[in-house]
Amino acid sequence: MSDKRVCFDFEIEFSNGGGIQGQDFRLDMDGDDIADAALADHIIADLRLLMVGKVRILNKRIIEERHKRAAIATQTEEGSSRRIDLSHVIEDGMITYKGLPAPIMCDHLSRERSRTLYAEGTEFQIGKIELVGNTGTYLDTPFHRYADGYDLAALDLERVSGVPAVVIRVEGASARAIDWTACAATEVRDRAVLIQTGWDRHWRTDQYFEDHPFLTAQAATYLRDKGALLVGIDSFNIDDVSGGDRPVHTILLGAGIPIVEHMTNLDALPTEGFRFWAVPPKIKAMGTFPVRAHAEIS
Repeated sequence: MSDKRVCFDFEIEFSNGGGIQGQDFRLDMDGDDIADAALADHIIADLRLLMVGKVRILNKRIIEERHKRAAIATQTEEGSSRRIDLSHVIEDGMITYKGLPAPIMCDHLSRERSRTLYAEGTEFQIGKIELVGNTGTYLDTPFHRYADGYDLAALDLERVSGVPAVVIRVEGASARAIDWTACAATEVRDRAVLIQTGWDRHWRTDQYFEDHPFLTAQAATYLRDKGALLVGIDSFNIDDVSGGDRPVHTILLGAGIPIVEHMTNLDALPTEGFRFWAVPPKIKAMGTFPVRAHAEIS
């Protein structure tokens, strides 16, 4: 990890009385050091403070930690773009969600068998797969939660195909619950909102199923009310699964907002300035199905 951030305490006095303090405040930085005056300028600008008198920077230290705001350099030439795969590979026997069956993959028509059916030198393979919709990286439509919700066949492509997107980075947070405040600094209206927790590093391990990060009901309500097109996460579930309630699914899918779970590679994306795809097959009377989620960075 090469990104550096500055961690510090601060005290601010206002010229018309009063003040505020902050402990272990962190900011992205370039280079190996940053002056106290520059930090004071960042705080005043970021918090939009007026009538500032004195600013004191205390206990400053430089740490290595991934930047939370700065976009990752794409290194694309003018007029070109690159695509980032955000999906897990689906393999025979893999477990996505404990309690649900693993996919079974085999040949319907093997190459060896096909040689008896076609002209010499001509062969084909036709695969067969048996799986539940909640396999790998998949998309939930309202039908997954509500009997009268729209299904995969009725999914509006305007929500899942080439839509503007943003990443909200919460990797390294001390709490598992991700509240609305994590989203408040980001413009989410008419965008796919992708929550990067870093939990995908545990994929295909026992840890993946235990103590995963999740959104709160308040976060779901905030994203709904602020007009998000879609919400994705790189964790085991967007909800807390310790009980029987699923408030995030209930709130988002109830508002017609699709959900993409079990994403990966979100750390390869910039925080904004890219487009997102998560298009499933057009299947009637089914609410969930795997997608090849990916992003395009121009």
